Amino acid sequence: MSPTRQDAWSQDEDLLLAEVVLRHIREGGTQLQAFEEVGKQLSRTSAACGFRWNSYVRKQYKTGIELAKKQRKEIKRQDVPVLEENQIEPVEVEIVQSAVNVEKPSKVTFPAVIHFLEDLYKQAEASSGFETERKKSVDKIKELEKKTYYLAAENERLSKNLKAIEEDYRSLIEIMERARKMVVLQDEDRQQKVKFQMDKNGNLERVEK
Repeated sequence: MSPTRQDAWSQDEDLLLAEVVLRHIREGGTQLQAFEEVGKQLSRTSAACGFRWNSYVRKQYKTGIELAKKQRKEIKRQDVPVLEENQIEPVEVEIVQSAVNVEKPSKVTFPAVIHFLEDLYKQAEASSGFETERKKSVDKIKELEKKTYYLAAENERLSKNLKAIEEDYRSLIEIMERARKMVVLQDEDRQQKVKFQMDKNGNLERVEK
């Protein structure tokens, strides 16, 4: 592809380019290495990646670039400086001389070495036991999290069911109340329709319309 084709770059490609360049800045690498890495992933030339970065993407990540540079400085500060060979010998001599002045030199015996190795083995076993307990604790936490999610979902489901039951109950009460009123009205209407008349023998009899 031509390195000057701006429309050939998608948002995902710009994002990948920015992520790789920022990572190289943060880790002390060069932008050229970043362009080559992106070019291999996107089947583009490193020149095309460099042109896209300098002409467009870099302007969108000014804050990210400054942050990556600060992180690179912090990483350099945390690195332990490596002493040159000519600096090691005087230090060693000074330490040995100090030890000679303070304590009497002692011979390294085979039982002492065995005891030292046994202590190291015990420490390694203790560390292994701690790691095993830590993994068990992590697995237990994950299991409890799953149970929590399940209980939360079950609680939501039961709450919905309870709400539906309450609505059905209210509807049933309303239906029963309407039925009761209809029965009362029918009784009143029936009572109003009842009349009495006298038969030919002089007795009253009830007549319904």
